[in-house]
Amino acid sequence: MAILVDPPAWPAYGRLWSHLVSDTSLAELHAFAAAHGVSRRLFEGDHYDVPEEAYDALVAAGAAPVTSREVVRALHAAGLRLRKRKGERPVERVVGLDLGDGVPRDVDLLLSDWEPPAERTYAASVLLRDAAGRCAVVWSTRRRVWGPPAGRTEPGEDAVATAVREVAEETGVRLARADLHLLGHEVFRPAPAPGRDLLAFLTATVPGSPALSGSDDETSDHAWVTPAELERRCAGEFWWPLVGHVLALGPWARP
Repeated sequence: MAILVDPPAWPAYGRLWSHLVSDTSLAELHAFAAAHGVSRRLFEGDHYDVPEEAYDALVAAGAAPVTSREVVRALHAAGLRLRKRKGERPVERVVGLDLGDGVPRDVDLLLSDWEPPAERTYAASVLLRDAAGRCAVVWSTRRRVWGPPAGRTEPGEDAVATAVREVAEETGVRLARADLHLLGHEVFRPAPAPGRDLLAFLTATVPGSPALSGSDDETSDHAWVTPAELERRCAGEFWWPLVGHVLALGPWARP
């Protein structure tokens, strides 16, 4: 088990950057990064981008200096290599998630305005905010957890149509398609439904602070909560890194 870092050679934002990786697990990588002051906001799905001025300190802390080619080989050998499309920002990878059907799945959480194809989209989730910056949460009677309005697509729907319908059913808030903006998506392996492996992650802000009320039997309570309260209720959920990153909460807080 080792933490590896390549030389700072990748230019961006007026400086050079290195890649910090584990040859074993993301848990090991996150623990090392947190212990040595590397912000979680620098995580890119299978590695941390670290600025050139941090390189010597990371090596002194135990990261093994290797070439960039060795970094890529180590990720492939460990099964941690993440391929992404242009414009996607990986936030986290969840390994062995059980959605309640007994099938372990790996999930990549990605920020992006890339519109997921309707034929691959099986569900949508909405970070709904009011004019004061509070977030809507609903209580799932099936899963017995708090979370943002969300649900599976119905025949003929794309991600935005699903989001409009689910928000109306679970909170009573009526949105137009133009109110919604794509923030990213969750990619599941294996797919939760035949040929459908994507959950779209969207956001919308409504004027004022309308009363919340649901019309379906899958939710039983609804509330506007501050980002801090949202974190208290939901930080243990697998999807939380996407919301935490967007709202700059916890380890994703901006310096």
